[in-house]
Amino acid sequence: MNVIITIAITALVSVFLGYLITNLLIKKSIENKNQHIIKEAQAEAEVIKRDKILQAKEKFLQLKTEHEKLINEKNASIIAMENRAKQKESSISQKLEEVQRKQKELSTLKDNLNVQLELVTKKQLDLDKARKQQIEQLEAISGLSGAEAKAQIIESLRGEAKTEALTYIKDTMEEAKMTANMEAKKIVIETIQRTATEHAVENSVSVFNIENDEIKGRIIGREGRNIRALEAATGIEIIVDDTPDAILLSGFDPVRREIARLSLHKLVTDGRIHPARIEEVVAKTKKQIEQEIVEIGKRTTIDLGILGMHHELIRMIGRMKYRSSYGQNLLQHSKEVANLCATMAAELGLNPKIAKRAGLLHDIGKVPDNEPDLPHALLGMKMAEKCKENIEICNAIGSHHDEMEMDSLISPIVQVCDAISGARPGARREVVEAYIKRLKDLEQIALSYPGVVKTYAIQAGRELRVIVGAEKVTDQESNDLAYDLSKKIQTEMTYPGQIKITVIRETRAVSYAK
Repeated sequence: MNVIITIAITALVSVFLGYLITNLLIKKSIENKNQHIIKEAQAEAEVIKRDKILQAKEKFLQLKTEHEKLINEKNASIIAMENRAKQKESSISQKLEEVQRKQKELSTLKDNLNVQLELVTKKQLDLDKARKQQIEQLEAISGLSGAEAKAQIIESLRGEAKTEALTYIKDTMEEAKMTANMEAKKIVIETIQRTATEHAVENSVSVFNIENDEIKGRIIGREGRNIRALEAATGIEIIVDDTPDAILLSGFDPVRREIARLSLHKLVTDGRIHPARIEEVVAKTKKQIEQEIVEIGKRTTIDLGILGMHHELIRMIGRMKYRSSYGQNLLQHSKEVANLCATMAAELGLNPKIAKRAGLLHDIGKVPDNEPDLPHALLGMKMAEKCKENIEICNAIGSHHDEMEMDSLISPIVQVCDAISGARPGARREVVEAYIKRLKDLEQIALSYPGVVKTYAIQAGRELRVIVGAEKVTDQESNDLAYDLSKKIQTEMTYPGQIKITVIRETRAVSYAK
């Protein structure tokens, strides 16, 4: 038992000693490695240190070289400046010597001039004395004093000069007149040639094409109620006759004709044709036409290169498309006048932009929303002034028919170009203008009565339809109104044949189920 214990103790001691020896060996190995690493690090540090010292020395040498180079350049620049300063100093010295030499020369010349001046003064005195003696001798011979002789000579020369001047002025004025007439004719002819366009004289009838004659019956409606509703809503006479695949729209107002044509197209395309639908479509078409008028005005100003125009004037320009002047489309006429004015102003050296603007606006007084008793030229001028147009443009608009005095050179140009556009053969028909004026007067007479809502002159002025408000006019008053209108038209107007007056009074009861 003791032996076993001894052996065990011995084994334990051996293990412990082995463990200690192993630890000592490991520590020794680690220390050796650490010392080796430290030596390697020290060697590497020495290498890095030597490299950095070498780099620093190289950098120092480079900076030193650059510094020396900069110093050498500055020294060279200083030497060059010193050389230039020496050259300038030498040049200044030479110039100073030259100035001193010229001063001496001038002093010598001055002395010579003084001597010559004294000689001239002496000769002038001798000449004055001789001239005085000569004048005294002439006075003694002629028996006139010097002042009297001078006055006679002046009077004689004045008469001759006046005669020659009058002759020259007369010749110059005649030549100027001939040249001016030739130049004016040349400018007008060239302007007309450069702006020549064709004209299509408008009429008072539009044709609405349909696919077949069955649609005519639907447009007429039961007992003609649809066609009566269309005529009442649009103010256009709708003629449904034996003409194949066509319906005629008759009326003097192109806007109304266009509204009637577009409304008919929408109704026929939609297929629903009855009085309520007709009124709804006509109301929408009127709004559409108003939008189209503004678009036409904008497009016209853009095409002509006119910018910055008031929106109200743009709307008036668009309305010109649906108006005519003596049978000539007003918008086409105004565009042509604008181009003519621009061309003529350019030929005369004036501002073509102002001239073109004035030419386009010269007839806006023919398309107002209401029609006061003013000439269209003055009305157009007031509209242009209200929209803050140039004063030259306003004067050109107001004076193009001589209703007021012309204050600028643009005004006669607009007047001449208006005459050129309207005087072309076939451009205008005065009979059409008189006919349209008669129809407008018919409508205005009826509108002057109280209670009248709408008036339409149809059938080429042979019938006047008057629509009155049912709440304002009774049936008996409708009869009286028709009679009074017929008498007033007979008294105030001149017309061929006879005019039928139809007063329409309609009562409607409308309610909505919700």
